[in-house]
Amino acid sequence: MSFFRLAYFFGRVLLALLCCGAISSVAQTPAAASNVYNIRQYGAVGDGKALDSPAINAAIAAAAKAGGGMVYLPAGNYLSGAVRLKSNISLYLEQGATLIATAENAAAVYDQAEATVNTKYQDSGHSHWHDGLIWGEDLHDVSILGPGKIWGKGLLKDWEKDAKLANKAISLLRCRNVIIRDVTLQHGGWFAILATGVDNLTIDNLKIDTNRDGMDIDCCRNVRISNCSVNSPYDDGICLKSTFALGQARATENVTITNCQVSGYDEGTFLDGTYQRSENAEYKRYPTGRIKFGTESNGGFKNITISNCVFSYCRGLALETVDGGLLEDVAISNITMRDIVNSPFFLYLGARMRGPEGVPVGELRRISISNVVVYNANPDYASIIAGVPGHPVDDVRLDNIRMYYQGGGTPEQASRTIPEAEKKYPEPSMFGPVSAYGFYIRHARNLKISGVEVSFLSKEARPAFVLDDVQRADFYNIQAQKSSTGQTMTLKNVTDFQLRQSPGLKDQQLKKAASHTL
Repeated sequence: MSFFRLAYFFGRVLLALLCCGAISSVAQTPAAASNVYNIRQYGAVGDGKALDSPAINAAIAAAAKAGGGMVYLPAGNYLSGAVRLKSNISLYLEQGATLIATAENAAAVYDQAEATVNTKYQDSGHSHWHDGLIWGEDLHDVSILGPGKIWGKGLLKDWEKDAKLANKAISLLRCRNVIIRDVTLQHGGWFAILATGVDNLTIDNLKIDTNRDGMDIDCCRNVRISNCSVNSPYDDGICLKSTFALGQARATENVTITNCQVSGYDEGTFLDGTYQRSENAEYKRYPTGRIKFGTESNGGFKNITISNCVFSYCRGLALETVDGGLLEDVAISNITMRDIVNSPFFLYLGARMRGPEGVPVGELRRISISNVVVYNANPDYASIIAGVPGHPVDDVRLDNIRMYYQGGGTPEQASRTIPEAEKKYPEPSMFGPVSAYGFYIRHARNLKISGVEVSFLSKEARPAFVLDDVQRADFYNIQAQKSSTGQTMTLKNVTDFQLRQSPGLKDQQLKKAASHTL
């Protein structure tokens, strides 16, 4: 063998040995590290019968006293009351480890809901954090990790029914540098994750199959949500909010949501892989399960991107501000939606104004949505872009979007007057069936819509687009299946309207259209 061949051979062997060593060190279990606190060594039993939260909290206290470390839950079923996180702690759930929220002796094993700044301007669930299965306040450098499961078996889905029982799987208040990764959350209560005033938050690779909200990100900054699957038939999947719970209006800002899936299958059937769609006997309504901004919107939302996400059998994307906050600078791209039970897009600026007096109506502006495919959307609710009189939605751009609605709209719906409903809880249903099958746009300005294609799967009497009180609207390369009446667009009180290069429609420029059909 030549010198060069011999050198090459030994080089390959050395590389293989180094790789094996690297792999071996990576595969080492957390239990082998020196700064790991195994809860079994603090008295945890893991049989699903003995209460193990005292042992878990003892391990957390020991790790915190030592300056930090990993609190390790090996395989087992750990019945638990309150788990109180501390700074510089990582809670690690091994494969086969399940933390189970108990419903027994609740007053003794859970912490009571604390007195807070106010309970006037947001739901009670957003006003308390100590009543969580796992909770932390004013912490830094905290993580919840591992392939194990958090099962909120004994958690409530409401707060008022029993204030002594916890209703959140994970609740965090005013924390920073937080990581939640790889865990599975089942039946998480009112909120599987509630994070309020949490900065530098990473949520990655979670599976959530729950009875109400999957995750509520409230008044948080610098947030990364990625690779998560959230099934939440009775409430929202991934929900950004900005309540007044901190005693001030604080925006949720600098947020990325990417590579996520949201759905509304029957609870439990996502994790077991059966994906059932049986009739909801509890609420008698369509599933929720979506990505949403708003409902609680005192501080507003800024500088947010959503990309590469899948919606399946759930409600559509909702961007709402109704309590005086600014909703601005949002980019949404590469989305697929299938079997959507209400508006695929709901962009709404309202005036509910639940908050301190004297705050002006907010603004919704600079929104970009591109590269979206929607199939089999509900026939009653078009995509809705709506402000209120005197407060238009501003600067919305839609590009490269294909939408297939179920159809079935009637002439009565086409001629229906749509109520303002500016003080109501923000939801597409507050308008009732709208007069367009594709897009209903009211109280808006500076719209640019290009490369948008809308069609229906059964007979449809409504036009594809209805514009009412719209200023400066530019439509380019629009393809719309005509209704049974032959109409594509209805314009009412529209100024500076332009339509260009759209198949089957003549190019038009209208300075003012009090009432016009295309």
